[in-house]
Amino acid sequence: MSADATVPLRKNEDSPRGFAFALTAYLFWGVLPLYMKALAHIPAAEVIAHRVVWSVPVAGAVLLFLGRTGDLKAALRSPRTIALASMTAMLVTINWGTYVWAIGNGHSLDAALGYFINPLFSIALGALLLKEKMTMPQVVAILLAAIAVIILAVDAGRPPWVALLLTFSWGLYAFFRKTLPVGPNQGFFLEVLLLSLPALAYIVYLESRREGHLHATGLGDTALLVGCGLVTALPLMIYANGAKLLRLSTIGILQYIVPTMVFLLAVFVFHEPLGIARMIAFPLIWAGLLLYTWSMLRESRGR
Repeated sequence: MSADATVPLRKNEDSPRGFAFALTAYLFWGVLPLYMKALAHIPAAEVIAHRVVWSVPVAGAVLLFLGRTGDLKAALRSPRTIALASMTAMLVTINWGTYVWAIGNGHSLDAALGYFINPLFSIALGALLLKEKMTMPQVVAILLAAIAVIILAVDAGRPPWVALLLTFSWGLYAFFRKTLPVGPNQGFFLEVLLLSLPALAYIVYLESRREGHLHATGLGDTALLVGCGLVTALPLMIYANGAKLLRLSTIGILQYIVPTMVFLLAVFVFHEPLGIARMIAFPLIWAGLLLYTWSMLRESRGR
């Protein structure tokens, strides 16, 4: 049992503190493409390795400050927990790698698309794996998203792989992450701890061949790479603490902040072409999200 499980159950209602935490995290994630764009000249694999390595001391310091290290020791002695954490760590690595590559290579709109689709994918995942019953508005919303993906695939001559990979990796990560028997902060630390050895080995390998960017290419790259730990760990841990103090419906609405900000940055700051297909696909997905949100709010009021 996690340390968080010993905390008395809270009422299913929003708190100003929870809203402030969640909004801070979402706004942080919304401007993260600007940071990743500054790292666009560095290969995505190297950026991910630094995100992992420098997240370990940040996440560890937070756990020590909160006094939440007890159940982490128990998790490290559990083969099942280690195996599950290894799987979620692999999924989040795929998600991070795809995201960093997308921002650095002019595919920010595809990244926004992936995160817009994700809530609808989560509904479908719950129906397929957990046999959760979908409402008719949710079914229509998923169909609209599917039509949008087909339009983009036909226009490009291939599926929108970046958006789909982001959707699948994050959706599956969130699904399996719920079964990890530790608190959110401890779970994140466990994931980056498991990833830290191969990530550190990769960094050492690059630096030994003088192909790395940690110190050979100037203080600017050094600061950006070391700062990956802060920009990765802090918003995740802020969000994890805010989510516990908000209703699921509130979180469901707030999650649109990030892809909306990424979309606006892609169009107005990075000047990525929108194109006719995207001008059709994005409104279809937005219509699906409006249906999903309306259905979710109606169900919440009913309860």
